[in-house]
Amino acid sequence: MEIRIRLNGRVVVDSIDPDCLLIDFVRKHGCLSVKRGCETANCGLCTVLMDGAPILSCSMLAARADGHRIDTLEGLQEEAAGFVAFIADQGADQCGFCNPGFVMNTIALLRENPDPTDDEIRAYLAGNLCRCSGYEGQLRGIRNYLNSRNGQGGSHGA
Repeated sequence: MEIRIRLNGRVVVDSIDPDCLLIDFVRKHGCLSVKRGCETANCGLCTVLMDGAPILSCSMLAARADGHRIDTLEGLQEEAAGFVAFIADQGADQCGFCNPGFVMNTIALLRENPDPTDDEIRAYLAGNLCRCSGYEGQLRGIRNYLNSRNGQGGSHGA
């Protein structure tokens, strides 16, 4: 079957098997930030944005994305650059494996809610698994970014 997806701003038309998962499709097309973790839709490593909303690509057939816009971290580098250094400064990216999922969900959160509370941040990022650090580093990094953006200080050494 043939599908057409706008992947990171470019139209990709490809022939796929009916059981092709979206994670396999985007990785085949060079989006290696999208990672396999649990393959049970529990860890958030495979998060992509479909029409701006975060979805888990390991549990979605690529055929369901036909006609939709899919964004991965490769296509959102400029948007992510603003806050990634703040997260890194908190030591929350020890191995870096979970970072793309956290970044994708943070982008979605900040698009939906530009000034979230700490509890709203925690709730939005709850589906991301990080085995190296507690989640407080990510929260502190996002909070520092928001504070710096709002002129309230916040520090990072980038």
